[in-house]
Amino acid sequence: MPFIHNHKENIISDYLAGCLSLYPHLEKHPNLPLIYHKNHDDKTVPILSGGGTGHEPAHIGFVGQGMLTAAIYGPIFTPPSAKDIYQAIRFLDKGHGVFVIIKNFEADCLVFKQAIQKAKADGHAVKYILSHDDISIIPNHPFQIRGRGLAGTVLLHKILGSMAHQGATLEQLEQEGFELATKIATIGFATKSSTKPRAALPLFDLEKELISYGSGIHGEEGYRIVPFESSEKLAIEIINKLKLHFHWNPHDQFILLVNNLGTTTDLEMGIFLNDIKQLLEIEDLDIPLVKVGKYMTSLDMTGISVSLCHISRLNWLTHLQEPTQAFAW
Repeated sequence: MPFIHNHKENIISDYLAGCLSLYPHLEKHPNLPLIYHKNHDDKTVPILSGGGTGHEPAHIGFVGQGMLTAAIYGPIFTPPSAKDIYQAIRFLDKGHGVFVIIKNFEADCLVFKQAIQKAKADGHAVKYILSHDDISIIPNHPFQIRGRGLAGTVLLHKILGSMAHQGATLEQLEQEGFELATKIATIGFATKSSTKPRAALPLFDLEKELISYGSGIHGEEGYRIVPFESSEKLAIEIINKLKLHFHWNPHDQFILLVNNLGTTTDLEMGIFLNDIKQLLEIEDLDIPLVKVGKYMTSLDMTGISVSLCHISRLNWLTHLQEPTQAFAW
């Protein structure tokens, strides 16, 4: 299938131009791969996140009052450079420091940490949190959890972004972020791998009528490939993995986020959501908030991820329900 674009080298800039024309609160930095909230209150701590493109609407779609102050981006599935991240931190710091949310991928961690170390050496106050919500396992290593940053990262964006908007300090954001990151878990599946623009082949082979459990947002193959049987069977696998992770009790409260990984139809999303909700009801869990849609995709991957956030602090739910300008929430 053709990838709709003009010139390959302009794919990202053309996409950004479209977003900026729709959302006037967003601004592109003239010299950096950075989209920021141009009306950010300089009296509050700015929050920076980002990574490679190809995950739209992440991360640009979560920039706005009440969520991220800015999102920095690199090429498709490739993080921005440490130099650009460092310059972004300098640009955002108006005297209250900068808080950074990093997805736990080796390449992302390397460049973000280099930038943060340099910024700190130059006198900038910087704190950060790693998003590590992926609970899938490495293939052939059944006891080794991958711990990548997946769609659950968006819940960090929203809760910490709301806290910052309400005046939380850098230290308070760090403390809350450490606790919150341990309460979020994500696992999903793919029915079709993603394909980079104008590439001849997908990033991994997945024949028709097969399911790959635990596929990654960069097109990584999952931990198990099996024939498709039913949406209910998919939901059972996902809920069983989440139950093993959380060891929940009846009446525990969770936020549910069901994420479209790219090209899953609304019809399929609705069927799968119905199965997930029925299983959570059988578990007698309290689900006061459900979010469904595209939050963190993998280009044209067909699949769904499920994130649960255990509400161990009631203010997390309040922050999730606070309004935001971010168009993708």
